[in-house]
Amino acid sequence: MNNGTTADVQTLQAELTRGRLEVRIEQTDVDPNSLFGFAERCNPKRAFLFVSKVLGRHIPARPSVISENFDKLAAQIPEDLPGPVLVMGMAETAVGLGAGVHRALSRTRTDSVYIVSTRHPVGTEIFARFEEEHSHASAHLVHLPVDLNAREMMLNARSLVMVDDEASTGRTFVNLHKSLVDAGLTQIERVVTATLTDWSSGAVIKSMGATAVQVSLLEGSYAFHTNHDAKLPEMPKVGTVAAGEWPIHAERDWGRLGVRGDKDTLGLDLVVSPGERVLVVGNSEFVWRPFLLAERLERAGADVHFSSTTRSPIALGHAIKHALSFSDSYGLAIPNFLYNVAPGQFDRVLICSETPSDAVDKTLIQALNAEVIVDAS
Repeated sequence: MNNGTTADVQTLQAELTRGRLEVRIEQTDVDPNSLFGFAERCNPKRAFLFVSKVLGRHIPARPSVISENFDKLAAQIPEDLPGPVLVMGMAETAVGLGAGVHRALSRTRTDSVYIVSTRHPVGTEIFARFEEEHSHASAHLVHLPVDLNAREMMLNARSLVMVDDEASTGRTFVNLHKSLVDAGLTQIERVVTATLTDWSSGAVIKSMGATAVQVSLLEGSYAFHTNHDAKLPEMPKVGTVAAGEWPIHAERDWGRLGVRGDKDTLGLDLVVSPGERVLVVGNSEFVWRPFLLAERLERAGADVHFSSTTRSPIALGHAIKHALSFSDSYGLAIPNFLYNVAPGQFDRVLICSETPSDAVDKTLIQALNAEVIVDAS
């Protein structure tokens, strides 16, 4: 990543195999280099990726740092939104970010409900479907809440807060909003997009008008100059949207079916030593309860970092220094990855799973000498 400044606008760029990515930082209160880095997708549809350093997905981060950014982002959401407020986190990268923003928002509002889009159906009624067109896994599902109170709040929502780690074009937000309205959320008066970084140049506001607001920790624009001589990568088949060999239990839901509060139930008997270097690893979309565990262990005095496995195929280089590849924990037979975690880097590694421990690939467990913590709530 190269830096440069012109007046109040900071410019960054990265030379990727398939072209040069240039960004202009137009508004931010934080150091861009502490917030994100660049990487290259193994995806013929889009070459580049903005990699968050404060999300705990592709780069391990301290829970306290992650939580601080939850609160910073939530603080920008307008206070006058009419309720009920439906907060939606985007699978898979932003399901934890959305939950954290919802937690912060819930401190001042009692009329909000949180739900995530998903690629893992739980066997209950599907409310809507939409597409993330550039993604390695483009299809998203939105379940209808089973709990009657959560369902009523969702169906009667007057404000919609859509949370993602970044917005490149804003098209996915527009697609989600349309799918929800078409499915029956016809009372929505206000729309907010909340992202760590927003490169979309106000695309959602331009599409939806004065009812929409875009908030972020950093706002800018980008240009990608394609190297037309570069060979397109072959993307692994990771777009599966299905129940796998290891099904998910709806009664243990943490967000796919709508939640209003937090359940810190994972690994309650775990004991850590002061200063012990611990990595807590969320698994695919199962990240919020693992994150709550990571927060608890950090409060107990351990030196904790949080990260997550992902189905996103990313090339080594730039912000991606190390990669582990293994099979998913749902029995879908698709590759998963853990980035920027090397064997021996931590004293203790805790891999958290919403499926049984036998579903977690032994390759990952052995590589990190890890323990598996299963959600049995």
